[in-house]
Amino acid sequence: MTPGLTHRESMVVAERHTVPHVTPDWAGFADMPPVLATAMMVGFIENTCIEALRPHLAPGQCSVGTHVDISHVAATLAGATITAQVELIAVEGRRLEFRVACHDDFGLIGEGRHRRAIIDTKRFMERLEQNRAIR
Repeated sequence: MTPGLTHRESMVVAERHTVPHVTPDWAGFADMPPVLATAMMVGFIENTCIEALRPHLAPGQCSVGTHVDISHVAATLAGATITAQVELIAVEGRRLEFRVACHDDFGLIGEGRHRRAIIDTKRFMERLEQNRAIR
């Protein structure tokens, strides 16, 4: 994997992606404006990075997010199409860094950096199980 890899994904914002519908567990969200939730935008950007990497990973590998530094600069209503554009800008062993941006029909809604790490899924899960047994 080398820097320069790019990928783009688009989706239509549904009501379930808006702040009041993120989860009933957090009452503070219930009376917020019905716009794309920051968490959903970040998740969409992460998914775009995952899809960018998928064809380049060996069987049994996947990537996990390790750092997010993304600004959400404009609100987006349900029904709008958003597009995430990601570019791999640094590779250090299994650590990857992306420059990311997300746009809607009116312009930029979010941008920043996102880091991921390539893992062996089976080993990762085995370590988690061992940690749980220790605790």
